Amino acid sequence: MVDHKLFFSVALGLALSVMAGASQADWAESKEVFIVRPAPVDRQIQAQNPPAFGWAQYPGTTAPPSYVVEVLKNGVVFATYTAKRTFYLPTTAFGAGQYSWRVRPSTNTDWSTPRTFTIDSSSQAFEVPDNELIRSKVLAHPRPRQQRADFLPLSAWTPALRTARGAALTRLTAQVTSLMPGGARALAAPSDSLWPVTSSTQSAARTAYVTQISQAIGSATNQMLGATLLYQLTRESKYLQEALARGNQLAVLDPGGMTSYVNHDMATRSIMLTLAKCSDLLSVELSKDPQRKALWMAAISARVNPMYADLIKNNYRLDQTPFDAHGVIALGYLAVISTLTMGDIPAAATWFDFSFRSYVNAVYAWSGPEGGYANGTSYAMFNTEYALQLWQPMAEATGVNIFTKPWSNGFARYLMHFLPPGAPGQVFGDQHEGDIYNFVLKGFASRFKTPQAAWYVKNIVGEEADLTLFQAPYPLPVETVTATPVPPPNAALYPTIGWVAMHSNLADRARTSVYFKSSPYGSYNHGHGDQNSLVIDSGGRRLLIEAGYEDYYYSPLVMSWYRQTKSHNAITFNNGIGQLINDNVNNLSRNGKITAFSTTPTLDYAAGDATPAYGGALTSAVRKVWYLRGQDAVVVVDRLSAPTAMSFEWNLHAAGPIAKESATAVKITKIDRTLCITSLGGEANSYQLRSGPPPAPGKTEDHGAFVKTNVAQTGEFIVLLDVGCKRPKTTLTTTATGKQLMVGAQAIMIPN
Repeated sequence: MVDHKLFFSVALGLALSVMAGASQADWAESKEVFIVRPAPVDRQIQAQNPPAFGWAQYPGTTAPPSYVVEVLKNGVVFATYTAKRTFYLPTTAFGAGQYSWRVRPSTNTDWSTPRTFTIDSSSQAFEVPDNELIRSKVLAHPRPRQQRADFLPLSAWTPALRTARGAALTRLTAQVTSLMPGGARALAAPSDSLWPVTSSTQSAARTAYVTQISQAIGSATNQMLGATLLYQLTRESKYLQEALARGNQLAVLDPGGMTSYVNHDMATRSIMLTLAKCSDLLSVELSKDPQRKALWMAAISARVNPMYADLIKNNYRLDQTPFDAHGVIALGYLAVISTLTMGDIPAAATWFDFSFRSYVNAVYAWSGPEGGYANGTSYAMFNTEYALQLWQPMAEATGVNIFTKPWSNGFARYLMHFLPPGAPGQVFGDQHEGDIYNFVLKGFASRFKTPQAAWYVKNIVGEEADLTLFQAPYPLPVETVTATPVPPPNAALYPTIGWVAMHSNLADRARTSVYFKSSPYGSYNHGHGDQNSLVIDSGGRRLLIEAGYEDYYYSPLVMSWYRQTKSHNAITFNNGIGQLINDNVNNLSRNGKITAFSTTPTLDYAAGDATPAYGGALTSAVRKVWYLRGQDAVVVVDRLSAPTAMSFEWNLHAAGPIAKESATAVKITKIDRTLCITSLGGEANSYQLRSGPPPAPGKTEDHGAFVKTNVAQTGEFIVLLDVGCKRPKTTLTTTATGKQLMVGAQAIMIPN
């Protein structure tokens, strides 16, 4: 069950540390929004035990050689740690109680402001031994390091194992065989001659070129890994020869060409990880072929070195500037590659000491410790694939299983709430128009031993990808759940990313889902100018959509429409002017926050404040949302104010026609589902058609807005969204303290 006490505590702490201006006297909290925030923050109940400590670098031209972290319990020193970097992850769990902590440079006594936190029964133990112990464990692990001791070759499969994975083996065999020389779809060798180095300037042409390379490298690396896994299972020499041949093809690609870290970091990561995994799995065979092994190790080193150099620059840059999606992923690749090549590549131990603990600590850069992903569900989904590729070999070789990290369990719940079984699409952020990949969602959830994961896996259509399945333990953790599978609660708040999900019945694929966002991460990176925006689904149809599509990152189309507030179900003014999206890292401060959340069986409520997102153009932008579960209706109230008079607009978008029924009422129809939207209240406004660029090929979009008839410095919208167009009777009455809205027999109080 979602721990709302934890969520509210996290939200309070976030408001104190992220939203408030940094104290001038407290050097540990930078005034720059892109610098890491101190953690744990005040009064925060810790999801993870022991908690991880982090802080801004001590100001000055030269970083101190180390820091001293002091932790007190009930006013008495509990522990003192020395940290070489600006984070520290203790190795052992704390006892329950109230704690405070502070940090200083080792060179002086300039302590940071003390911050308090709590460990209680909800804090889940997640202990990571020190690097020296983990390195010893890695080196002592028999090769293959990523392979469990209970691994069974095909000849020893039990009937139960054949039932569970026989179909996947058949599919993988057919796939690999068809791509081998002489196969029905024989795969050509990748070649630098096919991909001359081109301009790094973003454009549609470059995006298409990079995609072509991604597909070619993806096919080659999958073929190498697939052949290696089949050889491990069957011991058939044809698969060994295919794996060795593909390995050589990848190893001779130019590490400075189009597959380099600089030109295509995803391609180079795939190449070096696949070579590292397969060299570990084929360690016995490569020991008999030192020339080939040397070629592969040299190729891995040549590709890792520029990535490592990038990650350690500026005094380990991710420690201070963590909001780098590609950087955090690269850190994970480095952690796994160094784990698998330690003892074979001399530099691997250095790579490991730099990356491993940092990555285990940093996987939640895009949310707080309760789980979530501020960049949107599409990029969250992509990261489940990275997790399957990275966390599985890491868990076996090091004994540290990130799937058991409290953040990871919360992230899995986040996927259940925002990409539930039967969902018609992604929500929020770049690529929200993209497809849902059930195979990675199912694979990721399968690594959790919880009734919620069992429910999710059972209800997602399709199967996990065969390649990740055959790298996973048997049985899968989710297959060992004995409790009845159950979904998480129907409504949830993820406070550190500012997302709320409200469902009619999460267990019902025909559910209504209301998604509301007001995010502290603002429009940075893959985020949009969509604070205080809504998305509504019902019966597997998207009724209120996010408009547009991404042709390439930061393209003119993206910046003029796709990321703009006017393409979302949110507030604009003066003919489409909205939230600021083009201020680089300062977009982190052009943000929103959830200020209230509650849930009952009949009524959910959330409020968001998006005022900072408008960059001073508005002095208040507050949206309140009620979901009336029994009536399957949504009430939205917006209160707006500005320093000058303006015309406020309540935007809405649909993937089907928006039919105007009156000046203040419209009807959206999406195949067999409808949504009737009525603007209520005493302030005059009227519905107006809006237009946008052509949608993605094969898509239909319609746009409109309720627009205030008169310009003013303040404005209020009260809007009823009636799912299914049941048209309940509504009455709006002014009271001494505000307004009372009756929707059918249900009353909603709207305070002044």
